Amino acid sequence: MILLTAAESRELDRLSQEKYGIDSYSLMRRAGEAVADLVVRRWPNAVGAPVLVVAGKGNNGGDGLVAARKLRQAGVRARVVLLARAADLKGDAGRAHRDYVAAGGGVSEVTEAEEIGAAMGVERPTAVVDAIFGIGLNAEVRGLARGAIEAINALGAPVAAVDIASGVNADSGAVMGVAIAAALTVTFCYAKYGHVSYPGAGLAGELEIAEIGFARAAIEEIAPRGRLTEAAEAAALLGPRASDSHKGTYGHPLIIAGSFGKSGAAILAARGALRMGAGLVTAAIPASIAAIVAAGQPELMTVAMPDRGGHFAGSAAIDELKALADGMNTLVVGPGIGFSDDTRELVTWLVEEGAQQDRPLLIDADGLNVIAGLGPSLLKTARGPIVLTPHPGEMARLLGTSAAAVNADRIGAARRLAEITGAGVLLKGARTVIATSDGRVSVNSSGNPGMATPGMGDVLSGMVGALLGQGIEGGDALALGAYVHGMAADRVAQRLGPVGYLAGDLAAELPAAIGVLMR
Repeated sequence: MILLTAAESRELDRLSQEKYGIDSYSLMRRAGEAVADLVVRRWPNAVGAPVLVVAGKGNNGGDGLVAARKLRQAGVRARVVLLARAADLKGDAGRAHRDYVAAGGGVSEVTEAEEIGAAMGVERPTAVVDAIFGIGLNAEVRGLARGAIEAINALGAPVAAVDIASGVNADSGAVMGVAIAAALTVTFCYAKYGHVSYPGAGLAGELEIAEIGFARAAIEEIAPRGRLTEAAEAAALLGPRASDSHKGTYGHPLIIAGSFGKSGAAILAARGALRMGAGLVTAAIPASIAAIVAAGQPELMTVAMPDRGGHFAGSAAIDELKALADGMNTLVVGPGIGFSDDTRELVTWLVEEGAQQDRPLLIDADGLNVIAGLGPSLLKTARGPIVLTPHPGEMARLLGTSAAAVNADRIGAARRLAEITGAGVLLKGARTVIATSDGRVSVNSSGNPGMATPGMGDVLSGMVGALLGQGIEGGDALALGAYVHGMAADRVAQRLGPVGYLAGDLAAELPAAIGVLMR
């Protein structure tokens, strides 16, 4: 699924009209009629019953007025509340109003917040069409529009949003003060980031994409870089295995992880790599926990590293890693390593010298906290590709902001870190976001709330490390790893229940999830 920004969507509209000769009112007419058709299909009891259309003064309101006219033609008692004076409507929106009135429709014009209750409360609607704001909203909702949104939500009737739920930012999914809680969103030709990114994704309801006739050549000219990763996209990244392949064919990641009390992080990361199909996996771990890690995963090769107080011993560990890393084709560092002068020295060496042109480096967890202290721009000194897998708190430290600010614009945060570092970035959380320095962005569609439990990120680090070791490019490895990770969790949740399953359960489910995608 292609994802557009608001700017790309406006450019698609402009090019379709100005360069490829598509009439603007024909686009509005098809958009509004699509909304009406989907309302009747979604709520067949609306036929003969009242449906309230709340329209703003822009083109989104024009779409709503077209929908109201089409609803009346279908036998629906549509009623329009216009949050403006009809005389103020311009262009296609004005034409849509004239056509609606000419077809016998009536409009209640509302310009003051105190008039909203009386205008909407004439008769309780079976459904509401939200046509207040479109995708251009980028400021907090206030005044009349805020009152209308709050009144619609208070009605308790199901809402169909035109293009996007009013109050949701189309680029980030952020709520701009207040937003419609829709049961259905009808958008046109392509989804927007705000449809699939929380909190906006939670307010979209069922998302329907209606084809209204934008020029195909226009979208090819825009060449949008955003995608929603679903099963088909993930499956396309998983190639079949040759029948004469062997374990040397599928990479050898080195997992640099663990410390005293955090041996499980190393085990889970290594298990994720093994279950994702790595040919060989070696874990470099502090000597004090080497026996625990070796016993926790017998298929894993382990190398005990110089240890200082249960952690990697800085330069001594680096001396050992210099020889060890030469036999590996990807490096994973961070899960459970702790934060100290020693780990700062270790991570700095890995960035500046350990990552070679043909050897990717994945940095996670405590490794990211080290990078935050050193400054993310350090990563541009790396000679090989870097990928980062922060959760919102780690992302906040890397960007010098708050976790709340990161979650308010997850796509923007991932893009900023990719630009600053030149790395591929995977921002964990509901609807994981992947951004790369060349402008690609993907939003992951799999996963569920039961994943909010310890060790899930460690498994993901190992999985992505395995994919990098198999020669999959960084952005693709992140997108594929995130999807399979969430897909496996969805399968476990169906089998064991939505809450209480563990990271180890997810890792054990990976082969079955991969098998489904490879069919």
